Amino acid sequence: MITNRQQDIVHKIHLLRVLTEIIDNPILSLSLYFKGGTCASMMNILDRFSVDLDFDINPKSDEKILRAEFHHVFEKLGYTVDEESKNALEFFLKYKSDPNLRNTLKIDALNFQVRSNLYAPIFLPEIGRTVNCQTKETIFANKLVAVKDRFDKHKSIACRDLYDIHHFFMSRLNYRSEIIVERTKLTPAKYFEYLINFINTKITQTLIDQDLNTLLPAETFNKIRKILKPELLFIIQSEISALN
Repeated sequence: MITNRQQDIVHKIHLLRVLTEIIDNPILSLSLYFKGGTCASMMNILDRFSVDLDFDINPKSDEKILRAEFHHVFEKLGYTVDEESKNALEFFLKYKSDPNLRNTLKIDALNFQVRSNLYAPIFLPEIGRTVNCQTKETIFANKLVAVKDRFDKHKSIACRDLYDIHHFFMSRLNYRSEIIVERTKLTPAKYFEYLINFINTKITQTLIDQDLNTLLPAETFNKIRKILKPELLFIIQSEISALN
């Protein structure tokens, strides 16, 4: 995980404290599957800073019990729960920070079941523990779908999704096609056609700059900001050609 700025280092320390306590909690560790950008960064398949902790929930788990265990973790670490969803296990924790700097850690544990997801125990050196995580191929496929899902549900765009997709393709990772089909009801080729149209019509340089400048080192940001969109369009078009 990239942490080249002081505020990022502080945030990462808080993030790792919470993750370590979650994994050391026997109920939470058996009920949750780590996923998302922070998971990918800690698995060394993503090279950007990520600010949240995201989990899938084992469908056999009792969410009331999990909520109580999360609160036990937060209390043990001395964090204040600033906001909390009543309908899902979503928490916003506050920690002390200088004015105008990041001071909030978001934790999501969502009971959104995707039958095609695969999980595996993976050792994460940064916390020295083995964690049940989405596999690399599962992370990649869900990141591909996140572009459409985020816009359909919230009318929002996160250019970090596009950066991650570009990075995964350039790293020659594979994706689980079954997840794309299950979540979008489209073949991978048809979904990639949707992505090309989405990127062409919705993604601007301003959006790319606003989202990525706080997540990448200045050198990486300056290298990628102007080439991300054209390169990703070329990569996706090539993937469509390979699938057809």
